Amino acid sequence: MKIGLFFGSFNPIHVGHLIIANTMATTTDLEQVWFVVSPQNPFKKTKSLLHEFDRLDMVERAIADNSRLKATNIEFSMPKPSYTIDTLARLTEKYPQHTFRLIMGEDNLEQFANWKNYDKILEYYGLYVYPRPRSKESEFKIHPNVRLVEAPLLDISATFIRDSIRANRSIRYMVPDVVEEMIERKKFYV
Repeated sequence: MKIGLFFGSFNPIHVGHLIIANTMATTTDLEQVWFVVSPQNPFKKTKSLLHEFDRLDMVERAIADNSRLKATNIEFSMPKPSYTIDTLARLTEKYPQHTFRLIMGEDNLEQFANWKNYDKILEYYGLYVYPRPRSKESEFKIHPNVRLVEAPLLDISATFIRDSIRANRSIRYMVPDVVEEMIERKKFYV
């Protein structure tokens, strides 16, 4: 099976993530998209990061009705911070019957050369890239192992959602109802 890997902190998962994942699963040759919930992104601060199991739970609830979307906690048992190349190697070792592709936003291409073993990621896995607002041009866009995928241009951020919660503003329609209910019930991000 060809699987697209959508890495992120998903803090919280929102409709932008879901639309991109579903677009990748239904308009490309990817048979499934796996959400790789990252305990700690090496490029992000962890101050407002919910516990990884809470974020995984929100992702699982958000995608429960879509058999093409899965969640994985593969990085939870890996050294922190985890690097994409190490996770890809672990997944390839654990699931040798699958081929994996990395899904990323076009804005990440700008910094991709800073990633650990980015050349190996390109060579052995390849990228499926979706458009992002205000992305700059990148030489990676013309690489033969980079596939640009037409997808809705969404500018929804988890930061905006967290700030809205703290300001007591509605997050309705930005996150699935099951995620909103969980955030309210557990008083996340308050």
